[in-house]
Amino acid sequence: MKILEVKNLTKTYGKGENRVRAVDDVDFSVDEGEFVAIVGASGSGKSTLLHLLGGVDRPTSGKVLIDGKDIYQLSNDALAIFRRRQVGIIYQFYNLIPILNVKENITLPCDLDGKPVSRKRMEELLTTLGLTHRTNHLPNQLSGGQQQRVSIGRALINDPAIILADEPTGNLDSKSGDEILSLLKLSNQKYHQTIIIITHDLEIASQADRVITFEDGKIIKDERM
Repeated sequence: MKILEVKNLTKTYGKGENRVRAVDDVDFSVDEGEFVAIVGASGSGKSTLLHLLGGVDRPTSGKVLIDGKDIYQLSNDALAIFRRRQVGIIYQFYNLIPILNVKENITLPCDLDGKPVSRKRMEELLTTLGLTHRTNHLPNQLSGGQQQRVSIGRALINDPAIILADEPTGNLDSKSGDEILSLLKLSNQKYHQTIIIITHDLEIASQADRVITFEDGKIIKDERM
């Protein structure tokens, strides 16, 4: 079953001679439960693509369908709600709320939704992420790897249709980076979670089920590993 469909997706910036096609008429789809890596050099447009897939930015033209829903037919308010419930985003620099502890950061999407948190899921996530004894710690009391674990928990708590990770190991040392990648693979296998990871690291990409190579706003290669 296709969980993500991208049709003729285009994003342009500027006008006239300064016009840039950051994403240039892109088409692809992702099946439920796939682990996909999108690779490309800096400036290739891959981060812009990720923001379009996640509903963070609106395209110039084209469609993004998540679980059959055309997200850009939604109003801004409806899109914000859909994104909170159906899209988990993991950023390179964590984006945690500094005044909230580990548990509060993880449950933030549920709290914003007025939705009760499943104790069983919360305990399972904390155990899987190795954060059971850190629930009351603030972000500045955690290592970089621990902070990224919290951001993964926040992305997973609502059991979203898709997880988008933007260079999630880029701000970590190699040991912490390997641990984060292992956690993403585990969530893919344990929860059958669909994951799309943006990276410039070919070694990381090689561990995905499928690698899409992006260059100058276009897909130039799409291969199964």
